[in-house]
Amino acid sequence: MTVIDSLDRPDVPAMQASASAAIEVSHLVKVYKTARAVDDISFAVPRGSVTGLLGGNGAGKTTTIAMIMGLVLPTAGRISVLGHPMPQQRADVLGRINFESPYVDMPSRLTVRQNLTVFGRLYAVPDLQGRIAELAADLDLTDFLDRASGKLSAGQKTRVALAKALINRPELLLLDEPTASLDPDTADWIRSHLERYRKRRGASILLASHNMLEVERMCDRVVIMKRGRIEDDDTPAAIMARYNRASLEEVFLDVARGRARDAES
Repeated sequence: MTVIDSLDRPDVPAMQASASAAIEVSHLVKVYKTARAVDDISFAVPRGSVTGLLGGNGAGKTTTIAMIMGLVLPTAGRISVLGHPMPQQRADVLGRINFESPYVDMPSRLTVRQNLTVFGRLYAVPDLQGRIAELAADLDLTDFLDRASGKLSAGQKTRVALAKALINRPELLLLDEPTASLDPDTADWIRSHLERYRKRRGASILLASHNMLEVERMCDRVVIMKRGRIEDDDTPAAIMARYNRASLEEVFLDVARGRARDAES
């Protein structure tokens, strides 16, 4: 039975998700005409953890994240976010999650402060100006709070995007290439801030990234996708051992080029 079918049938019970999981995905499928962008995948993101979602272009990562957020309806399968079935109970979840990607631009003519004010109002953030001041101090935005967003450097835009993602103090963060195109120092600074936020708030993170060193550093678990299916799902150390590789980058290349795992070769 598809999720779309269950939305229209009151006799279908809602998904009962595990209280320990921030995200649960079960037999998820998304078909566009004849193309299966996501093909029967299942995985979980434990609360308080960082889970990496890896795969080359066209692997299905972005579509999976869009379905988790309730922006795209699945063709089949079930999704639970913070204990609520999606998209049926989307209204109970959206205020507790947020998304960040350097590929999503904010209105360029608005200042940083104005953009954060708009997003803060969307989330009904209490003491919004106080929260913006707090984020400006934490993320070193104070010097350009009143500068137009379109006139910021790449590193400044990334910090503002992170401020937007944290403005509602989310329990769950979905991150799509959060440090893309950044110099190593700025990227390390962003990762360190995310790690501190997760530990301080007990937040959960789903991280889609092509930066394998970033994934090795941050992730407790890694889900590797290829052509819409899950190729592997385990801790970074276990996956590297299974492929007999010294780094996730080498594993990524093995998966992308169709080389078998060491235990299967």
